[in-house]
Amino acid sequence: MQIGILSTGVYIPEKRITSNEIAARAGLPLEIVEDKMGIKEKPIPGVADHTVEMGICAAKTAIGKAGIDPREIDLVIYIGEEYKEYPVWTAGIKLQHEIGAVNAWAFDTALRCGTTVMGLKVAKDMMIADDSIQTVLLAGGYRNGDLINYENPNTKFMFNLGAGGGAIILQKDSAENQLLETHLMTDGAFSEDVLVTAGGTKNPMTKEALEAGLYQFDVPDPLGMKQRLEEKSMVNFIACIEKALCKSGYRKEDIDYVAMLHMKRSAHTYVLDQLGVPLDKSIYLENYGHIGQMDQIISLELAERQGKLKDGSIVVFVSAGIGYAWGATIINWGK
Repeated sequence: MQIGILSTGVYIPEKRITSNEIAARAGLPLEIVEDKMGIKEKPIPGVADHTVEMGICAAKTAIGKAGIDPREIDLVIYIGEEYKEYPVWTAGIKLQHEIGAVNAWAFDTALRCGTTVMGLKVAKDMMIADDSIQTVLLAGGYRNGDLINYENPNTKFMFNLGAGGGAIILQKDSAENQLLETHLMTDGAFSEDVLVTAGGTKNPMTKEALEAGLYQFDVPDPLGMKQRLEEKSMVNFIACIEKALCKSGYRKEDIDYVAMLHMKRSAHTYVLDQLGVPLDKSIYLENYGHIGQMDQIISLELAERQGKLKDGSIVVFVSAGIGYAWGATIINWGK
């Protein structure tokens, strides 16, 4: 059964923070921010740029590009972040309502920055298993940059977190942009390495916790996490790509474009080198930073805009998320 991507949509806030501002707030040399972290600038949310609202904007763009009636959508999957307008709130139902998908049902899913890749697999598998699901919208927003303290050196690998929204519409028996296979890996040994330490049942939010900044991300054992992650992260990253390609009937040599999350510049280059993919077959998101699970959608739209995709292009969506999770999805682009 063929599952195709009908369209994508992206929403990027107008407000920006520059590398100079990040360097000043973090007390870092500008060259570290620009050359090592790979950030020239990144979008940050304006007053109205709430998490789900940005996903709604991206979804409306995708619906407009696809030229479909939202009443045709059978399922809405929220792929945005849990840090959103309200806690303990099913964002997908709000999103469904705001776009007019009155015949759909909705749910939320989460795998941190791996959510889009995981969501595509979930959607495809559901479409194959259920004859009543013909058209699926995946959409959401991201603004976890709010949870970053630039004065905390333990979280400097997350100084690239930005804000934005993304959406993808899938349709059964679509003749273009075939969604192929996915491979995912998770390792729970890292599950408590990156945390917002207050606000849950273990450490409820209090006035004192709020004043101490415990609503922001922290890394309890930065050196230990770094050492353990270095042993596994890139290995798992490459393994997911290779296994997703193999499941889809392709090899590394067939890759035409890699839609990769934003990470430090050296890691981006390393992945492409390991795959044998030239630098010009990917786009480094130095003017966007890391907008979580929206990075792959943003990268795909930029690639299409820049003429990097053609009929038959083999596109890799690849992600990694705290927890830790790694994933890759393969798309046969075009007709």
